[in-house]
Amino acid sequence: MKKVRKVLAMTLILTMVMSMALTGCKKGGDGNESKEAQAETDKDGDSGAEIEKPEEITIMVDGTLVTKENGRDAFQAKWEELTGIKLNIIQPDHDAYYDVVGQTLASGEWPDVILLNSAYYSGYAEEGVLWDMTDYWENSELKASGRINTEEIIDGLYMDNKLYGFSPFRGNGCITYVKKAWLDNVNMEPPTTYDEYIKMLDAFTNGDPDNNGKDGDTYGLSTAGIIGEEEPYVNYLPEFYQDAYPSFYKNDDGQWVDGFTEEPMIKALERLRDAYKKGYIDKESLTNGTSDCRNKFYEDKFGVFTYWAGTWATNLKMNLDANELPSDLIPLEPIKEVGAYLERQAPVWCITSKAENPEGIAKYFIETMLDGGELQQLWTYGAEGTHWSTKAEEVCGNKYEEGQFHGLENLEKPGTQYAKNHIDPLLSIGNFSEFEDPGAKEVAKETRESQELFNSHSRLVDLVPSTDVMSQYNGDLMTLKREVIANVVTQGISIEDEMKRFEEEGGADWSKAIVDSMNAQ
Repeated sequence: MKKVRKVLAMTLILTMVMSMALTGCKKGGDGNESKEAQAETDKDGDSGAEIEKPEEITIMVDGTLVTKENGRDAFQAKWEELTGIKLNIIQPDHDAYYDVVGQTLASGEWPDVILLNSAYYSGYAEEGVLWDMTDYWENSELKASGRINTEEIIDGLYMDNKLYGFSPFRGNGCITYVKKAWLDNVNMEPPTTYDEYIKMLDAFTNGDPDNNGKDGDTYGLSTAGIIGEEEPYVNYLPEFYQDAYPSFYKNDDGQWVDGFTEEPMIKALERLRDAYKKGYIDKESLTNGTSDCRNKFYEDKFGVFTYWAGTWATNLKMNLDANELPSDLIPLEPIKEVGAYLERQAPVWCITSKAENPEGIAKYFIETMLDGGELQQLWTYGAEGTHWSTKAEEVCGNKYEEGQFHGLENLEKPGTQYAKNHIDPLLSIGNFSEFEDPGAKEVAKETRESQELFNSHSRLVDLVPSTDVMSQYNGDLMTLKREVIANVVTQGISIEDEMKRFEEEGGADWSKAIVDSMNAQ
């Protein structure tokens, strides 16, 4: 975030006052002269406003949309056929995406639409980069249609009662999976409380849950870090954090606070330290990557894995099957002390403030993602004949009858099939209306069950606003927090000593300054 805001700080004032001639993504024409406005207009819901249909739209998107190598041309061609609008797609390399976003905005050559994660969404909204779509959305056809099934997702994007973007799907989060065979082998039921959870971990660590005749050669769980790099920070260890949250959230009084400085965080550190000392937690958790954890899980080294709900339930099962291991997994409802899993903010589609005809872009691009028909199908599953089919055929060893919806072989990952395009069908906030979701019957049982459980037992994390003070201090603050947590949990250093170091090295002052800046907005 620091890097982005530094770029904008040097360029924003200049770019905002430049002539529109510097805008690189004008609608229609070849860049030398404007075409006459397209005659076609439509009335938008109850607003009574006449909305001009754009001739072309330029978007910037990351790898969550099918890439060039993965059949993007087919997606683009079908989208243009269905809408009658030319679509220009800028799709930087996924890992360098936000570097390119910052450079593009600094250049003044802004796209019409840009996809942003929650941190960049709040930052760019504060900078004036994003179009305020509040009035448009409140009077839109989509909002009034009845197709939206989870308004909480859009409500969570409001900043100071203003909306600057749209998420067509939920952000999802992690759910705790337990190997059923391990529970059976230690004669235990799925835990519902923290005490039961710890007893299970003890049995998995000191007993013989893998039934290989050896006690104590396994451990309860592994994780990719004691504190996660991505929001929400406690994704992978919810049972230990419980009501602690080591970052910023809004309390019951509507005030921003830093959960790291509150008493629940002390209790969480005590639980984590104790479990780590007893060997319940993989000693390599501090340095594990997610792939390391998955591989250990597939090798039957541990039995409890908190990981993404939905498709990953099937992926975990399939990989256990491939290793000829018992593969049935039990997705746990949150234990009593946790209450609800944390759902991250979803990526946000935003119209830039320099776009011509933003209302037209909102109507003919944003809204059509959830049109209930062919366009929603395109955003969900991709293009027919490239990403999916209903023909009688065999794909990756699976046989399909005529009329049976199925994914085709992945162009980038031979031997695997497409499951989705940009919108995960189980996370979509819009219902199909023109026809039944064609892929609904093909969703694996374990995928559906884990996703439905998560959706029913989760809460959306707060959208954290961006401030100059946060940009200045939060990077160093998070580094210090991770050091404190690591030292307490893995090194056994006293919580009192580490919290004292937190204060002495500026953490408490940085935290207070950030909180004060957020509450002052």
